[in-house]
Amino acid sequence: MEGDSVTLKTNVAEIHEDDDILWNFIAEKSLLAEISRDVGIFFTYNGTDERFRFRLKLDKQTGSLTITNITTEHAGLYEVKISGEKLSSKTFNVYVYAHLPVPNINRDCSSSSSQQNCSLLCSVVNVSDVSLSWYKGNSLLSSISVSDLSISLSLPLEVEYQDKNTYSCVINNPISNQTQHFNITELCQPCPGMLVLILSAIKLIYQVIVS
Repeated sequence: MEGDSVTLKTNVAEIHEDDDILWNFIAEKSLLAEISRDVGIFFTYNGTDERFRFRLKLDKQTGSLTITNITTEHAGLYEVKISGEKLSSKTFNVYVYAHLPVPNINRDCSSSSSQQNCSLLCSVVNVSDVSLSWYKGNSLLSSISVSDLSISLSLPLEVEYQDKNTYSCVINNPISNQTQHFNITELCQPCPGMLVLILSAIKLIYQVIVS
């Protein structure tokens, strides 16, 4: 999750005196850290575009690399190369997920509805790699998923005005979720155009009765 720290481990209990360790961010072909214990080198670097500035920490005993306050721009492939008595290398694929917004549920007056049904729209903006779902109680009603970067998602739902069930809209990614519940009575108020039609019908009925 954005803002967390992640440690990429060498799986070495202790660096040997003659070990040399290089950490690279493959996506940018950036050298991030190097260790040469016999000459006392324990350096970290900011990356070619400074995205790792003040974010890298080296474990001087194991050579593991920690990235602090991580963001989505730090996602990608990392590689560590260890040379010394033995040669070895290891790659890490780091996925970073943004914090999820709470879904927004609105009355959808642009959608045609009967007088018995209420049209709703659940929406989120600037999201990626998420699923947006409607639930009736614990039962899944509909869902939509996206893997694109920073787009908006909307998912419609129609319910009856007199429906007493519990509904919720949920957004989730592989590691977290956000849920928005709603009250049908409070949310499903007549749309402005529908209210005019209702008032016109009442007026017409009144005129017929009077005449």
